[in-house]
Amino acid sequence: MSEQSMQSAPDVSFDTPAILRYRNMRKLKDRTARYGIATGGLGVIAAILLIFIYLLYEVMPLFHSADVKAEHSYVLPTTSAQSLYLTTEEQAEIGLQIDSNGQALFFDAINGSERLKSQLPVPAGAKVVSVSEAAPGESLLVAGLSDGSAIIFKHEYKTTWPNDKRLITPSLVYPYGAEAIVLVEGKPLEQVAVRDSEEQLVLAGSRGTELYMVRFTKEEDFLTEEVTLERENVTLPFVSESARTLLLEPDLHWLYVLSGKDTLTQIDIRSGLPSIEQVVELTEGVATVTDLKFLLGGISLLVGDSQGHITQWFLARNETGKKKLTRIRSFEQSNAAIVQIVPEHRRKGFLALDSDGVLGLYNTTASRKLLTVDIAEDAVTSIGIAPRADALLLGTSSGMTFFSMENEHPEVSWSALWEEVWYESYDEPEYIWQSSASNNDFEPKMSLMPLAFGTLKAAFYAMLLAAPLAICGAIYTAYFMAPAMRRKVKPVIELMEALPTVILGFLAGLWLAPFVENNLPAIFSLLLLMPVGVLLFAFFWDRLPLEIRGRVPDGWQAGLLIPVVLGVGWLCLAMSGALEGVFFGGDMRSWITADLGISYDQRNALVVGLAMGFAVIPTIFSIAEDAIFSVPKHLSYGSLALGATPWQTLTKVVLLTASPGIFSALMIGMGRAVGETMIVLMATGNTPIMDANIFEGMRTLAANIAVEMPESEVGSSHYRILFLAALVLFVFTFVVNTMAELVRHRLRQKYSSL
Repeated sequence: MSEQSMQSAPDVSFDTPAILRYRNMRKLKDRTARYGIATGGLGVIAAILLIFIYLLYEVMPLFHSADVKAEHSYVLPTTSAQSLYLTTEEQAEIGLQIDSNGQALFFDAINGSERLKSQLPVPAGAKVVSVSEAAPGESLLVAGLSDGSAIIFKHEYKTTWPNDKRLITPSLVYPYGAEAIVLVEGKPLEQVAVRDSEEQLVLAGSRGTELYMVRFTKEEDFLTEEVTLERENVTLPFVSESARTLLLEPDLHWLYVLSGKDTLTQIDIRSGLPSIEQVVELTEGVATVTDLKFLLGGISLLVGDSQGHITQWFLARNETGKKKLTRIRSFEQSNAAIVQIVPEHRRKGFLALDSDGVLGLYNTTASRKLLTVDIAEDAVTSIGIAPRADALLLGTSSGMTFFSMENEHPEVSWSALWEEVWYESYDEPEYIWQSSASNNDFEPKMSLMPLAFGTLKAAFYAMLLAAPLAICGAIYTAYFMAPAMRRKVKPVIELMEALPTVILGFLAGLWLAPFVENNLPAIFSLLLLMPVGVLLFAFFWDRLPLEIRGRVPDGWQAGLLIPVVLGVGWLCLAMSGALEGVFFGGDMRSWITADLGISYDQRNALVVGLAMGFAVIPTIFSIAEDAIFSVPKHLSYGSLALGATPWQTLTKVVLLTASPGIFSALMIGMGRAVGETMIVLMATGNTPIMDANIFEGMRTLAANIAVEMPESEVGSSHYRILFLAALVLFVFTFVVNTMAELVRHRLRQKYSSL
């Protein structure tokens, strides 16, 4: 075409209105899809971040430090008598002080105003020498008098609501009468102790090296329910030096006597003729014991000495199997002598005041010093803690001071959560989860190690079953199976994932666990004979004439294994009874327990592995199968064209190219196993033990949260530790998934050139 004709040709535009509308609509859809996907992705990230922030928000109070603040100072009504006892009631509104004249003064803990003044029924000419409470947190007290008698009394508080305003009315009560109980005539009771149980009341006292004890046996009238006391004077052995402290153990088995510099004598008082069980030196070197108290519960002894050390002791079995007082742990406050130890009323914590006026807050379970603070410049005369451990009264030579205390979660520390802890009444340190009990004397055992171990144990046995079956099944389905058969097999396996895990757990707990227990030989023979049966069938199939093998279309051979699998399974079940009779004396479970020394629980890791492996298989299979099937065909065709066998092509080309997807499948399957709740909740005994035994149960982090969260008190240490367990699960899955993504990315880069 000439240049003139080209110039004269009219311009033709293809941008018609319809095309422009189409292009604009497509741009709008592309932009909408792009921003929609981006928004969705950012929303998922934001949701995960908010979950993390919320978990962290609930967990952070566990690690807040303790605090003690002076709130009010005042002077109580003057008295020349010595203060022997100081405490507050539940709400820390009313304080109680008892002095050596036997005067009990109830006063307002905030301003010191008098609420009630009551006089103990002290006989004429006698004075109160000592006052002791039955146990930390109990209102039962005993006053030892200078004439050798003692008065047992209680301080009680009645709460009323006149005009919708709380009114607390204090009073002194004498549960066994106001008359003094004589332990010894004419000798002052320098130390005194009391214990009250359902069956007996025991009162002990001392003067110098002499010990006295009275036991009252309680008898209740069947008709009137009136309780009468039958007195029995008990003769106690002498101690070598003057007794300085007496402590009666709650079960009334032992009387502990501190005498001399640091000598503790343990006396067996169970029989009518008490005897010395053991004598222990509580300190080393020149240190002198300055205070001895029971920790809450009366199991542990807290010992303060003149060098600022506090030690915890309780009975534990030694190498010979005999219970001995054992030094468990120690705390160091300062170089000043410990003046007084004050146990908390509802937790395994205590306060310690030294001669320099420094107060220390401690928790024995956590082996933790929470705080030391200088609270007194003058000489301390008495100290008392509120039952809720949220307030403190300090009496000094210059007056009374009311302190507020902030100490919400003292029992939580790294060692209490992740290390072995020597709990009361145990013979050695252990990992234990036991979060609650029936009374406040209980020592919470909140080690996360058994739960983390149980989580990994359940995931391990589940993956041990699921990973080989799922990966091998995915390889065969994607690479060797006929397309028509694949279109039937893959949806069926993926449909398994739709089964609710609660149904799987229900079947595992109520049907599979008893079935496995009753057919243990069949289960183990199945694991051994099934691979052998499949290989034997493959061997004989390969030896058949080609015309017979050719009748089965290529890729459909897997269907021939169905009767083989069913036949091997039937054979193993049929032989189970005979195998059990020949090799295991008719009962394999008893043989495992008696001969091998391996304990067996019906709901155990084997059952969990079978049930949870069944639940995890579809996840791993589906992702791995898609990854293998998505390998470009030209790679495998090229390998085959170069002379490689199908197996060589699979192992050297296909699996390497699909390895990122296979690895992702395994990691996602493991995440599913770690986070599974209902199966492990229903198919195990939910026992938080650390035992790799496949026949023992376990408790996982997820199952523990599901079981205990509805029963935990909101804001309590137990509640927040459950959130900490959830945070541990969250961080674990996040770290595993991040590492998996990094590995997957490296694999993709490495094999992308194939």
